Amino acid sequence: MARSEEHNRQARERAREALLEAAIALFAERGVAGASIAEITRRAGVAQGLVSYHFGGKDQLISAVIDRWFETVIGLSQVEGTPDEALAAVIDGALLATAFAVPLQRAVLAMQLQPTTQRLFAESEERHAAGAAAAEDAVRAVFRARGAADPSLEEVMLRSTLEGVFVKFAVFGDTYPLEDARRWLHRLYDLPGPAAPLPLNLPPRASELRPRATTAD
Repeated sequence: MARSEEHNRQARERAREALLEAAIALFAERGVAGASIAEITRRAGVAQGLVSYHFGGKDQLISAVIDRWFETVIGLSQVEGTPDEALAAVIDGALLATAFAVPLQRAVLAMQLQPTTQRLFAESEERHAAGAAAAEDAVRAVFRARGAADPSLEEVMLRSTLEGVFVKFAVFGDTYPLEDARRWLHRLYDLPGPAAPLPLNLPPRASELRPRATTAD
């Protein structure tokens, strides 16, 4: 008996997601130029022609990876609770995303810097301009509710700090003190200390912090 249309749709979605995940992993490992369509489809376990079917080509696949990053970042502002609870949730959500999405962070960081992919990043940024502005406004509203004199500047500086953590963790991996950075941020914004560590399998902190890329995962 022929599969239902719903089963076919689910199979297409699984293949598309497998391609995205394989592309993210290989772009992070080898860079965009070093990852071929053949390698991506082999890693995904799907036919090579499915890249054209789902994305159209390598540039469109790269754009889809960047879109995934923007969607992840924009979603971090969708929190509830009191202003303090909301700010803590934004910080903790960003740090969790940092830890769970290291390949994506590494891949997109390189794409922002490489001349061959800067255009694709800028185009994705434009597609997500409204969502990014709404996310910024949501965090600014939290700072406004907390009585900040300049909510816009507070949001920009928080975002800059969290993006710095993204970059450092992407470079240094588990040698970067992510949980300590979290608690430092809570103190910086006069938030209650976290009741429990982030649900991550992080190694114990060394007595002397010395993040090193040579020992990162």
